[in-house]
Amino acid sequence: MQRTRAIFLLLLIVCACSSAPAHKKKIEKPNAEILWDSWGVPHVFAQDEAGAFRGFGWAQMHSHGNLLPRLLAQGRGRAAEVYGQQYLTSDRAVRTMGIYERARRWHTEQSPQFRENLNAFAGGINEYAKEHPEKLDSAAKAVLPVDGIDILAHTTRVLYEFISVVSGCSSALPEGSMFGSNAWAIGPSHSASGHAMLLANPHLPWGGEMTWIEAQISAPGYEAYGAALVGFPVLAIAFNETHGWSHTVNTIDACDVYELTRENAGYKFEGGSRPLDRETQTIRVKQDDGSLKDEKLEVRHAVQGPVVEKDGKLLALRIAGLQAGSYAGALEEWWEMGRASNFAQFQAALQRMQLPMFNVIYADRRGHIELLFNGLVPVRSTGDTRFWHGVVPGDTSALVWNRFHSYADLPKAIDPPAGWVQNSNSAPWYMTEPFLDPARYPAYLSARWNEPFGAASFREQRGLRMLKQDAKLSFEQLLVDKYSTRSELADRIGKDLIGAATQSADPLAKQAAAALEKWDHETNADSRGALLFLLWLKNTYEQSHGDFLAEPFDPKRPLETPRGLKDPRAAVAALIAAANQMKDRGVPLDAQWGQVNHLRRGKYDFPGNGAPDGLGIFRVIAYAPAEDGRFDSVGGDSFVAAVEFSSPLKARVLMTYGNASDPGSPHFGDQLALTARKEWREPWRTRAEIEQHLEAHTIFHSGGAATSTVPKQH
Repeated sequence: MQRTRAIFLLLLIVCACSSAPAHKKKIEKPNAEILWDSWGVPHVFAQDEAGAFRGFGWAQMHSHGNLLPRLLAQGRGRAAEVYGQQYLTSDRAVRTMGIYERARRWHTEQSPQFRENLNAFAGGINEYAKEHPEKLDSAAKAVLPVDGIDILAHTTRVLYEFISVVSGCSSALPEGSMFGSNAWAIGPSHSASGHAMLLANPHLPWGGEMTWIEAQISAPGYEAYGAALVGFPVLAIAFNETHGWSHTVNTIDACDVYELTRENAGYKFEGGSRPLDRETQTIRVKQDDGSLKDEKLEVRHAVQGPVVEKDGKLLALRIAGLQAGSYAGALEEWWEMGRASNFAQFQAALQRMQLPMFNVIYADRRGHIELLFNGLVPVRSTGDTRFWHGVVPGDTSALVWNRFHSYADLPKAIDPPAGWVQNSNSAPWYMTEPFLDPARYPAYLSARWNEPFGAASFREQRGLRMLKQDAKLSFEQLLVDKYSTRSELADRIGKDLIGAATQSADPLAKQAAAALEKWDHETNADSRGALLFLLWLKNTYEQSHGDFLAEPFDPKRPLETPRGLKDPRAAVAALIAAANQMKDRGVPLDAQWGQVNHLRRGKYDFPGNGAPDGLGIFRVIAYAPAEDGRFDSVGGDSFVAAVEFSSPLKARVLMTYGNASDPGSPHFGDQLALTARKEWREPWRTRAEIEQHLEAHTIFHSGGAATSTVPKQH
């Protein structure tokens, strides 16, 4: 097989070179090439940075050709013009926030080299579309061509979406998503091998702008393997021989909502009256019959920022990096994080302070680890998180911030004595042991342990428990821990719920208690009782608004609290309701988890494992109702990576839902079988390894790209 592949590669190069004009005596060296492995992972090898970006843009269109143009159209605020009414809300938000205009300005502010890189990435997108029009639908073609401004507009929109949802501004906006993640960095003192380790485990929706592409990028001064969100020209989570990093969504407040008092067609401010800045824009909306209808949008601005109306109130939004500060250099910061060759250089990249949010979790070959609560945190004059997460008065300049905390100000742990750092989206105080002291930081920076969203979540507690259960953590155990489906919440209150239900006079309550008694507190495909517990939790949350535990969280007992049922009678009533819901659907109380919940994508369909975040499970999978009455996976585990910086380096990865969004691609869902079995893949990173598992080879030269597919071996 290796001899056949070697002959194929030689012939490919000869054929590609022979297409050059006869008068050229010198063979043109490829500017870049993509080696596609058998999992559909593009390995981009380039002679310079622009070549790497060109190749990566081409690769993204190859694997996401109909998704990527739609995302770029949304970044322009013109998706409804091509894709119809369902994108009108998105276009209004992008126009209101001035995303595209800001991207146009930020494009001029890039360093010359990085501006060239962005344009090269867009060029790769256009190049693929020109060479393979048969792969694209008519809507995708209508969006093209694109340029570097479009790339910045898209990434700006996605980062803005993260900020607005996490900071609570999405309550003032018409739509929003939920995000999560786990990440660990293990230092030599807590590692069984004595080598640092990294776990990357983002939880995102399985589609749209949250879709990942797994890739390897190699260019002079840069080599990294990891993943980027589709449309992002750089790897956001990555590793190489020297270091690696991941992100989790942090509890940053980088967006505030101000209520304006109407006065004289304007609003009150500093004892006087101010007019709103107004601009009328036209959004073209494609109708079902293909015609276009014009929608008028009045974009208004106050001192604080763009203005929206909700529930009769006039609200102004102020978003870090948009209305004050900037994250124009976010993409280049990610690029520099990959270029770093040691810890000092990586920290220098972080100190650019261009990433507007996200925890950064880092580990390297020399044994350094770090967790940084990163982002553009406004310097505020007063108040705590409860104050700023609400709607604040908009009539005073005292609450309008313009400055941001420095890298030195932000919570962080560097090579801590515990030998590990971790985060699963809780407040930063629990990143290592001993816990950080919230009193050392401004009250508005993140919620304290006794404030809403300040406690360590049950998922975070599950992670802490696994980290602490072994004095030394092995790479093999790290791989097992990542796929843990045990419910921390069930371990904490399961006996209380069963006891209360057993004492009930209702026979259905007793039946439900018997089903829960036999449950192993796992959400594996064959786990019985988990469905009943999940429905009970859903009912309980709705009835109590999440306030159903008797004893609150105590940071002195982080793995024992919160605990107990505040109202056992109400808990039993919710359990009876859950049992009735299952009976009404014809589902046994002890039905297997995978009987109802499935990992499904395209032609692939497997009984599910993993569960929604609320159960306190490390292996998060979100499910949604499907047309056939089952529930299908729609989010949670996405790109996953585990790395040990040993010699040789050990790494395992998985792109949970496959490395393509085109339903016709062989890689649409082809990794779900591994997901269902809780297995990993070994990434191929050396050229020799990749060529042993080669699926296709794309060579770039000045005249375009040529792709050939490796013959199947029989």
